[in-house]
Amino acid sequence: MTESRIYTAALIIIGDEILSGRTQDKNVSQIALWLNIQGIRLKEVRVVADDMDAIIEAVNLLRARNDYLFTTGGIGPTHDDITVDAIAAALGVDVVIHPEASAVLHKYYETRGGINPGRLRMARVPDGADLIPNKMSGAPGIRHGNIFIMAGVPHITAGMLDALTGTLEGGAPLLSHQVGCWVAESEVAKLLGDTEKHHEGCQIGSYPFFREGKVGANFVVRTTDAHKLNECVEALILGLRGLGYDSVDGGI
Repeated sequence: MTESRIYTAALIIIGDEILSGRTQDKNVSQIALWLNIQGIRLKEVRVVADDMDAIIEAVNLLRARNDYLFTTGGIGPTHDDITVDAIAAALGVDVVIHPEASAVLHKYYETRGGINPGRLRMARVPDGADLIPNKMSGAPGIRHGNIFIMAGVPHITAGMLDALTGTLEGGAPLLSHQVGCWVAESEVAKLLGDTEKHHEGCQIGSYPFFREGKVGANFVVRTTDAHKLNECVEALILGLRGLGYDSVDGGI
């Protein structure tokens, strides 16, 4: 781990079903949380349709400006699962059948009706790729350089993330602490800005809500330094108290 370096990642969510609203994505949160534990910050997320040109454009843009690129969706057995083809095109390589993936799928489907052309599609990878193990459904994920191609089904994605744990180079994990307060954020905006300014390396996010007929907000302090985190949180709580507002440690 290199603490002084900030490692970043991007995520491309691929699928017409996401954009149509038929399916609600659940991968952003779990991938972001997992990345943070690895010392990597999820910097941007893009949702694209099952469209070759759109996927190619997104892949080439995001892989160039981040240390890592993750994709979810579009690696199944049907004709509209074109993620592998699009990423291969973006990389300028051929699509090939990975022998290890083929063997895994043949074994997995041996007692499930046998292999067929659709199931064999899930052994296709951009040439030069390695596999990400998948204990849940047999079909592996794919790694090619700094690109990680994973399933769209959240529990399968979780298994692939588990297989990758500890294998990526990252920096210091981002720490956070939440403080809640029954106050309109506009009333404490200056306090938030001043507190962040006087605590270098810390960021304060403000998340307003309306509950029980009144307004409030949760304030989240983030930094990679535990000592700075505690100092900033303490200063924020004291600042709120100085303005006449009690706070709730841990948030509301």
